Amino acid sequence: MVRSSPPRLRRAAIPLAALPVALLAGCGASHPSSGALKPEGTFDTGGAAPATTAPAPSAVPTAQLYKTVLQRYRDYQAAYKQAYATNDPSGLPAVAMDPLLAQLTKDIESTKQKGEVWRFTMTLNPHVYARSTDGTKIYVVDCVRTLGGYRYSATTGKRTGGGSGGAYVYRTTLQDDSGTWKVAATARDRTC
Repeated sequence: MVRSSPPRLRRAAIPLAALPVALLAGCGASHPSSGALKPEGTFDTGGAAPATTAPAPSAVPTAQLYKTVLQRYRDYQAAYKQAYATNDPSGLPAVAMDPLLAQLTKDIESTKQKGEVWRFTMTLNPHVYARSTDGTKIYVVDCVRTLGGYRYSATTGKRTGGGSGGAYVYRTTLQDDSGTWKVAATARDRTC
């Protein structure tokens, strides 16, 4: 991606071990129960129905999980591109989280204050390369090829800079945020 000041974040070393899945169950209730098993997998405790929550990342089959994470990565890239093209970071909270979200929002506001917008075209080829031991983070590697990135005046619409881009390896951390995968960090690496 061609940027005058590309966002860069550092993150800790990536654990490469996968999380073994362990299931825990609790027993007992403070009131009588019929003991009937509900079709959705809950017991009839005679009380109010529990709130529906998203399944834990470790409960989702790996192939499905990775497909979801890679789609969320692509959604992030589309929102990133749109945010810089319009100087409007409002679409980023759906696909990014802090600390990256705060950094991008600050950079977009800075670009807006300069009276500039960025427009670029890139190709993606992401792959999952690791998963945290607790299953809440998945690491994606991608050779992002920027075909062209141009800076424009927000007032006149005239191109003021940029040009053909390059290709760089990006390492990206996606983190489970209450059942939704969001980009939490990204780092530009070597050329590819």
